[in-house]
Amino acid sequence: MPTHRTSAPLPPFDPAEAEVVMPPEAPEAGYWTGCPGVLHEPERGRWLLTYRRRRPRGHPGGERGWRCAVAVSDDGVDFTDVWAVESRELGTASMERFSLLPTPGGYQLYLSYVDPADSRWRVDVVDAAAPDAFDLAAARPALTAAGTGTEGVKDPYTLRHGPLTYLFASYARAGLAGADAARAHATADIYNTGVTTHPTGLAVSTDGGATFAWQGEVMPTGGGWDAFQTRLNCAVPLGPGAGWLAFYDGAASHEENYEERCGLALSHDLRTWHRLSTEGPWATVPYGTGSLRYVDAVVADGTWHIYFEAARVDGAHELRLARVPVR
Repeated sequence: MPTHRTSAPLPPFDPAEAEVVMPPEAPEAGYWTGCPGVLHEPERGRWLLTYRRRRPRGHPGGERGWRCAVAVSDDGVDFTDVWAVESRELGTASMERFSLLPTPGGYQLYLSYVDPADSRWRVDVVDAAAPDAFDLAAARPALTAAGTGTEGVKDPYTLRHGPLTYLFASYARAGLAGADAARAHATADIYNTGVTTHPTGLAVSTDGGATFAWQGEVMPTGGGWDAFQTRLNCAVPLGPGAGWLAFYDGAASHEENYEERCGLALSHDLRTWHRLSTEGPWATVPYGTGSLRYVDAVVADGTWHIYFEAARVDGAHELRLARVPVR
């Protein structure tokens, strides 16, 4: 059960009772299936899902985030891949969360991966008429370390509200010097070094995602369980005048970088976020490392559909779904 319950328009749920949507490739530490990004299309009678598969470092078939995919389902549980990319196709050391956004002419796919040019995380975007038709040759930069004045940006979450496209991303703070600067990108994974912290930043587009203006930090790191990282994963509208409920990942130090836990926050403008999970995480799993991360939630047919990546007893991670009735 959640370790800390807060006052929010979402009933508590038991993550251990959630359905397994996708298992890991192997029942061992370092094998993860997760990073879900969910899009519900009731008018088409389908659900779309982006997800990532990860392998342990040193795996001969491709290590770390080696494969990301777009999948489709008619029930939100059983998904079939319709498009995929492997890390070797991008020449990258790793990929992480993707984000799928509908457009008037089709879809935009936001890709998160380590830039092979400088070993810093970046986000690209590519357009297509259908979710199985993305051509990476047409991808363009959305956010880069140089363009944001950071040491890297990753794990995009996108939404459209009014005339604006909002792109939230976890970023690595700049300002490193000396030994910290030297080892920040030596492993192409600054998030696992502890040399800097990782709040959430926001970029905004006024032209449908063709270009983005970096706004900077909107969710700073906290002072306790989320002192190292606060990664906003999704924002669910609560109704007229009620604002938005966000699910975010928190970690106290880089030693929890791969095993974050989930917190809640509220906002009325998508820019200023007020934490509800101040004393500890809102939700964990009661086994393994307790990690419950990358939540993406959709309210459909009077039910919260909460997708998340969860740790297992064997050290692997799997993609799960909890369905909770709306209060």
